[in-house]
Amino acid sequence: MDDEREVLTWERFDEAVWSLAEEIAAEGVPDMILSIARGGLLIGGALGYALGVKNTYTMNVEFYTGVDERLEVPRILPPAPDFVDLHDATVLVADDVADTGLTLRSVEEFCAGKVGRVRTATIYAKPRSVVRPDHVWRDTDRWITFPWSDRVPVTGRGVRDA
Repeated sequence: MDDEREVLTWERFDEAVWSLAEEIAAEGVPDMILSIARGGLLIGGALGYALGVKNTYTMNVEFYTGVDERLEVPRILPPAPDFVDLHDATVLVADDVADTGLTLRSVEEFCAGKVGRVRTATIYAKPRSVVRPDHVWRDTDRWITFPWSDRVPVTGRGVRDA
């Protein structure tokens, strides 16, 4: 991996979301957006506003434990979404990056048979990903610094937990 990082600013995030939204809308606005927490929360929410989609869900998937450190396989954490009466719905799965692609694959497999169609959108995709998202803003092989995770959490800076 290159030592240089890909840096996403808030301004570029806005550009990425609206670019993705235009591409997604050209193929058809989804019925719902499923954001993969934590990285996909802001992307899914912003895409919801950009596409006018109010039906949004969140799914917690644990995989990364640090910078370029991960579990062997992604783990879906409870509570998992209950897709009642969505057998004809198009679901857009939103995440920040398709790095290995294993998280996206696990969520696609979770949705299979429960919804009509699954589409995926990420801001970034890496060449090694086992899944190519349907909608990607940029490709990179570098580690990415996102504006929402570019600082040490306040609990890691000596601030006492409440």
